[in-house]
Amino acid sequence: MSAPHESRAPRTPDHVRDALAGIAALLAPAHPSVTEEVLHAHDRPHDYVSAFEDRLDERGIDEPVENLAWIALIDALHAHGLLAEFDWKEDAHEIRAQLEGLGSRPSVDPWPLFDAPELSLPTDAFLHACGRRYREVGAALAVLDIESDCYPVVGLSAARAEELTALAARAGFPVQHLGTGPGGG
Repeated sequence: MSAPHESRAPRTPDHVRDALAGIAALLAPAHPSVTEEVLHAHDRPHDYVSAFEDRLDERGIDEPVENLAWIALIDALHAHGLLAEFDWKEDAHEIRAQLEGLGSRPSVDPWPLFDAPELSLPTDAFLHACGRRYREVGAALAVLDIESDCYPVVGLSAARAEELTALAARAGFPVQHLGTGPGGG
């Protein structure tokens, strides 16, 4: 996974808040409640932890943590079918099934582009293969890194991938685009 992006300009709480709201709007334009949850976690972390105690308990979080708003984003996107979270040893068929179920999946199906040998790749390599195939149909896959042994993956238009990267950098959180760059492209 990647390290957090360092922004050259100092991050203020308002800059972080605006960037988080921008990410939520970018990834969940039809679900304003995603933005509301993220901002709730950012603005009132103790209240958020109390309100989402059960959800956070699954992650071992029982009090505010530094990346709480980022976790809130991931959980809210997942709750709306806009994010799939994969274990580091996930089966390619399970990855495929979950990606096919995303509300943000591309309108053109990338799966006919897959070769049988790709389905036997390890999780990281298969996710990068998925990212390359999604790019071929104008879509992108990105990992919203939570510095864990899992891959929270979102889909979006390839044309908006750099916007996601810029907003995440402003907020101080890492994003890894699948199927691009070293190791993935």
